[in-house]
Amino acid sequence: MKTYFVNGTYYYCPVDLTLSIVGGRWKGIVIWNLRNGAMRFSELKKTLVTINDKMLSQVLKELEENGVVSRTVMSNIPPKVEYALTEEGLTLLPIMQAMSNYGSKFEKE
Repeated sequence: MKTYFVNGTYYYCPVDLTLSIVGGRWKGIVIWNLRNGAMRFSELKKTLVTINDKMLSQVLKELEENGVVSRTVMSNIPPKVEYALTEEGLTLLPIMQAMSNYGSKFEKE
């Protein structure tokens, strides 16, 4: 049996590992919202209406630690921070698109 070791945790199934990286209430939605390019914290917050600042910060930090999202600090005054998908994060978009297609089947008319 193959084992996978990421961030101090052993996984015995690659699906379980993937879900630990992108699973949860907000991670997938953040990834999906970054699909068209970099966004500032406030822009993300506006698209994720019911998320609070602390949770968004935590989700972005976890995605950054896992190499899915990059954080760029601009040297403007006041400082400006943008979040974008990394090359690794971009590889998740076909999966997210398939999930979007599946979820769209349940749209109420």
